[in-house]
Parts: sequence; structure tokens; C-alpha cells
Amino acid sequence: MTPPPPARLVDLVITGGLVVAPETTVPAAIAVDQGRIVAIGQPDALPPARETIDATGLFVLPGAIDVHVHFREPGFSHKETWTSATQAAAVGGVTTVFDMPNTDPPTGSVAALEQKHAIAAAQAIVDFGLYGLIGETNLDQLEAMAQAGAASFKLYMGSENPLVPCPCDGAIVEAFEIMARLGIRCTVHAENTPLLSWRGERLRAAGRTDAAAHLEQHIDLAAVEAVSRTAVFAEWTGAKVHIAHESTRHSLPHIRFAKDRGVDMTVETCPHYLFLSTDDGARLGENFMRVKPPVREPGHAGPLWNALLDGTIDILSTDHAPHLRAEKMRPVIWDCAPGFPGVETSMVLMLAEVSRGCLTLGQYVRMACEAPAKAFGLYPRKGVLAVGADADIVLVDMEKTGRVAADGLHSIGNATPFESFEIRGRPVRTLVRGATVALDGRPVGTPGWGRAVTAPR
Repeated sequence: MTPPPPARLVDLVITGGLVVAPETTVPAAIAVDQGRIVAIGQPDALPPARETIDATGLFVLPGAIDVHVHFREPGFSHKETWTSATQAAAVGGVTTVFDMPNTDPPTGSVAALEQKHAIAAAQAIVDFGLYGLIGETNLDQLEAMAQAGAASFKLYMGSENPLVPCPCDGAIVEAFEIMARLGIRCTVHAENTPLLSWRGERLRAAGRTDAAAHLEQHIDLAAVEAVSRTAVFAEWTGAKVHIAHESTRHSLPHIRFAKDRGVDMTVETCPHYLFLSTDDGARLGENFMRVKPPVREPGHAGPLWNALLDGTIDILSTDHAPHLRAEKMRPVIWDCAPGFPGVETSMVLMLAEVSRGCLTLGQYVRMACEAPAKAFGLYPRKGVLAVGADADIVLVDMEKTGRVAADGLHSIGNATPFESFEIRGRPVRTLVRGATVALDGRPVGTPGWGRAVTAPR
């Protein structure tokens, strides 16, 4: 009798861990070959492997997908580079990022998109998507940018930045019509620009330079009106839209109303809106707190948490926006750089909440992995541990403790508002398409390993 041929070796098997999905956590082994998951099951049922990782005592999660980052290149490499940013992402358990178009030059043309792609492809150790910019003067280029590989498009409704000016409503509606025809979800910074401009000019004219003036400029109404207008325009045109960095509880009824009407709207919030309030200004420095939209008064974080857990808010992102500490601490609020780094701290902050019983690992996987993959057309290739999916995998040790420390972060602009936050639970190994890119808090991936993801065709 002829013996059966030996089983073909696969590249990797991960054994001993608890595999986490939104609805289940089960002991299982995962086999990986050529960057994809090829089997999930009991270890003795899996093929032999060239490498075995023992995940005993660890939880096995899909890599997080952060659909809102600012990695600063080209134009602002003193704040961040694609190398430093993707190293931070890998250590933080983030395996795919979507980079915003407000670089210099802004990503508003095929040439600018190709320029940024070349920079990212040479440096990234995690996978990446690139946003194209929607403006008044480039509507005729949006389809070509999609064909050139844009993963999504960004509309700045609430922008005072001359690099990314807010289009008029006519251009917004036309852009939504194009997005609907292409089937690409459009991400919206939802604030009312004329309202912001008017209030900002009045506050400056009154001589206001204090931190409270920023909050008085960016009143909740600016967000609520823009969310509602986005929903109406999306409903009329059939566009799929994504509301970025939701910061105020007052938007939530309008989001629910839009979803109940069948508007294809997804929504994200960020850790700084969930964990901070204006009360933290005394600890951090009032001007340090500047971010757009602003961190708001006490009373907003709780409703945002509830909305994230019940699915009104679909996605946890970071709005990773690093700056040097000196840029965050200027004495005049209008001169202070808005934003914080986030890709390295988001997962550990949420794991600490898991350890406190505030949410489950499955809920975290839904909001940080599965939901962004589904919203932006990456599912089931990413965002899930399943046969055929990319082997973007994070091993988490829920017994690891410590504190967030800026000097331990890998971003160049490491000025974090979460300094000294207690954490329990850390990613101890991150794999992108089967290759280890971070291990025990250290980036180990090879620059150039990251690949571009594009909008679904």
C-alpha cells in the first residue's frame, strides 16, 4: 500500500490562543500561508508549518484598521514620517491605516496621489490606503484618482486650512453624485465652515487668545448642522458617507434619524472624545488640548460611549495627528497645533476598559476591525480571522500592565494627552499578512512591507 504524500508545509501556525470574533471567543489554531489564513481549527487538524508561534495565554485578534490618520508626509516630516508612524501603528496593533489628504501638496490629483504612494510604499511596515481630496476645482479628477488607487475620498466641510478649503454646497452635491456613481464611501469632516469662520473672526476681534475661545468657536451646532446636511445630501444623491471624529452627544439623534431613514452613513469617534473632557486642560495645559473638533465639556463622553457600544457610532478610529510638544504649547490658542498621536495608544486604552468590564474583546473587534473593513470595502479580506483573509493578526496579553508614556511612543510628534494613563492588556505581537512587524513593544517590520489597499471596484 502506498503511503499518502506528506502534507504540504505552510508558512506559519499560531497555536494555543483564544481567537476573538465579535460574537465568539474560542480556543483555536490558525494556519497561514503566503500571507493569507488557510485554516482555523484544532492544532492536530492543521497542516505542518515552517514556523510555529505559541500563543498560550494570549488572545488572538484581527489587526485593527484605523481609517483616520495623518502621517504627515509629504510636507511635514518634522512631525512624523511614514516609517515612524507605521512603526507606532504596528506596536499599537494597527495593521491597516487610511491616510488623510491634508499634506503638502494635498492629495487632490493623480500626481499628488502617486507621489504620496511612492513615499508610503517605500517606508510603511503596515498596509495603507490613501484618501483623495474633494475640492471645488478637482471634481473632474475624482474618477481618475479612484482608478489610480485612492482608497476613499475626504471632504472637509469644516476647514479653515488653505491647503484643504471647504467646497461650496453645489460642489459637495456634485462630489456626492460622483461618489455614488463610483460606489466609494466619502469621509466627511462635519462642521459648518461659515459658522466657524464667523465666530472665529468675532473672537479674534475681541482679543480672545485663551483656550476657551477654541471651544466657543467650534460650538456643537457647527457639528450638528453639518451632520444633518451631510445626511440630506447623501440621501438625495445615494452617496455612502462616513462621519469623521464625532465629538458631541448632540449629533447622535440626527445620526440615528439618518440611519433610520436608510441613509448609508457610518460614523466614527476617537479615544480623546471618549476618555477626555475640558476638565483635563488643567492637567495637560489648556492650549495643549486643542483638537478639531474640540474635546468637549463633561457630559459628552458617556453618550458617545453608549453610542459606540450600541452601534449608532460604528467605528473607533484615532485621528492620529502628531505634533511636536512646542507646537502644542504656544501661548495663543489660534497658533497651537490641533491634534494628538493615537495609533499606538488606542488599543491599549480600550483593552484597559475591557479589563474593567466596560466592554468585551468582541465588541472591540467589531468597532476597530470588522466595522471599518465592512464600511470601506475591505471585508472579508481584512477585519476578520477567517479562511481566505489576510493574516493581519494581533496577539494580546491581557495581564500586561503599565502606564502610557510619551517617551516610549514611536511617533516623532509623541505629545500624548494620555500620559500616565494606567493600562492593562497590551498587543505583544503584530503580524501583517503573516509577517511579524512588532514584537513585545518593538517595531521589527521591514520598511516597504506595507501594501496599498484601494477602494472596491
